[in-house]
Amino acid sequence: MAYQKKSERPEREDRGEFTSRRRPAIPANDKIDLSVSGIEVLKRYVTEYGKIIPARVTGVTAMQQRQIKKGVRRARNMGLMA
Repeated sequence: MAYQKKSERPEREDRGEFTSRRRPAIPANDKIDLSVSGIEVLKRYVTEYGKIIPARVTGVTAMQQRQIKKGVRRARNMGLMA
């Protein structure tokens, strides 16, 4: 008889509920501004190491993610963000 490896992972029912780590999205029609309040908004979408958090985690649309990317890069270039 062949050896059957016992699965280490619990069954699908025993894994518990899926917890979402999504952050609240920015309003759909708002542009990213580089004022003081704009920098505070951008800081929510950047890790403590300065990396931009992906859209699948933050829950923003593709167009909003492009605006965030552009705003973070501009703020870094102007020295407003590290």
